[in-house]
Amino acid sequence: MGCKNVMVYVETAEGKPVNVGLEMLTAAKAIAEKVTAVVIGAADAAATTIACGADEAITVDAAEYNTEAYAAIVAELAKKYAPEMVFVGATANGKDLGARVAAILKAGCVTDVIGVKEVDGKVALTQPLYGGSIYSDAVVEGLAVAIVRGGAFKKVDEPDTAKEGAIIAETVVAPELRAKIVDSVLEISESVDLEGAEIIVAGGRGVGTKENYEMVKELASLLGGVVGATRPVIEEGWISRAHQVGQSGKIVAPKLYLAFGISGAAQHMSGITGSDYIVAVNKDEEAPIFEIANVAIVGNCIDALQIMIEEVKKMKAE
Repeated sequence: MGCKNVMVYVETAEGKPVNVGLEMLTAAKAIAEKVTAVVIGAADAAATTIACGADEAITVDAAEYNTEAYAAIVAELAKKYAPEMVFVGATANGKDLGARVAAILKAGCVTDVIGVKEVDGKVALTQPLYGGSIYSDAVVEGLAVAIVRGGAFKKVDEPDTAKEGAIIAETVVAPELRAKIVDSVLEISESVDLEGAEIIVAGGRGVGTKENYEMVKELASLLGGVVGATRPVIEEGWISRAHQVGQSGKIVAPKLYLAFGISGAAQHMSGITGSDYIVAVNKDEEAPIFEIANVAIVGNCIDALQIMIEEVKKMKAE
C-alpha cells in the first residue's frame, strides 16, 4: 500500500453523505492500509461511511457549514490522527475547504484529482490539464491534501451494513470566526442531479434546433433518466446551465450515457469518461466521441431519437 492512513472528509447534505464523499472512500481503500472518515455536523451519517469502506469514522458536532470553522476542525483532526493524505470532495464547499486545510497544515494541495495510483512506493495523484487534453501525475512529499473530482471513482454498489468499524466522537473547539453568515438568499433555480443519475440522455448542437431538443427531454423522461447538454447548447439557450456536462459543467458517471449530436470536445469527454456504458449517435464517422463510446452509431441523430422514443413507448405499452 502507498499510504498507511488516508483521512476522508465526507461532506453531507440534509444529514446524508454526498456521492463524492462515498466515492473517495473507494479511492482511499485502493492506496491505504487504513481509511478514516470525518463527518461534521451529521453524526448519523458515520455508519454509512463505515458500510461504504471506511475503517473508522470520526464525528464532530458543529453548526451549519462555515468554511473557516470546518477547515479548522479538519486540520485539528489531521494533526491528531496524522494521516499521510487528506481527501476532500471537489464540491463548491469542498474546493474552498480543501485549500484552507492545506494552508493551515502547510501541506501540498492537488486539485481536480481523477485518479490515484502507487508509483515506486509513493502515491501519485492524477489530474487533467488544459481542459482534459493531457493528464499529469503529481507526487507530493509529506502531507498532501487531494481535492477529488466527483464521479471520478465509483462508490460501493452495495454498502456492507454488517461491516464493523469504530465511530469516534471528537470535540474540537473552532476558533473565533472572523466572518459569519448572517443571512442567506436562495436562488430559485432548476435542480438537476446529474452526478447521481444512472441514465443520462444528452444532446449537442447536432440536434439542430431547440424544438428538436424536446425529443432529448422526452427520451430521458421515458427512460427515467436526466437530461444532459453540451456547452454550445447551453449558450444557444435550448436548456438551462444546470444540465451542462463536462469540464466546465458537471462530471458524471452514470450506468448509461446516451449522446445525440455530440461530436466530443475534450472538455465534454473528460466529464463522461466515468460512465459505465456510452452510446453515441453522430453523422460524422470521425467524431472524437466514438473513440470512447461502447456503441457508435453513424447516422442522423434525429432519426435515432425518433426510433428510440417509439421503441421505448412500445416496450412500456406491453
